[in-house]
Amino acid sequence: MRAAARALAGFVAHEDGLTATCNTIALVLASNTPFYPLYLWAVLGRNTGPFVLLTLASLPFWLAVPLLARRSGYAARALLCTVGTLNTAWCTHVLGFSSGVALFLIPCVMLATLGFHQAERRTMFALAALPFLAYAALRLAPMPPIATYPASVAASLATLNGFSVACLTFFLGIAFAAVRPSAPAARG
Repeated sequence: MRAAARALAGFVAHEDGLTATCNTIALVLASNTPFYPLYLWAVLGRNTGPFVLLTLASLPFWLAVPLLARRSGYAARALLCTVGTLNTAWCTHVLGFSSGVALFLIPCVMLATLGFHQAERRTMFALAALPFLAYAALRLAPMPPIATYPASVAASLATLNGFSVACLTFFLGIAFAAVRPSAPAARG
């Protein structure tokens, strides 16, 4: 078990703290991705179809982030933000807007704004704009969802996704706080 933990730590390690954090986030997302179809099955029950497997499309891209970081931490962080936004748009198309999947665009904005250094502000703003553009496209030019399920199930799906977004946002806050400089101790 320790050898596996050391291997994972080595996989996400990087001399740049922000890149190491983004590598860890990518690994957490990759490890959770295979469970999402199971969550959908639990919520949708007999309405579950093979469409749930389409939500796995992002898995190799999450795993590519730490691999790319070996060549360019900057490119890896940009890939993480881009894949997050594209995955959210894709899963919203698969499950429909009423599923609440589009809420995952919120942590995508967080990734873009917290995952870059001050000298990379142009990239930060460009990648932070992507989730807003994706949301506008999903709302203003909606495509019919691939999945079909009763409208009564949409509320349960939106609840699941809303809770998942809250958990992910909390995790991102904790992960990025760990790489921020510490404030001096308060003097009493």
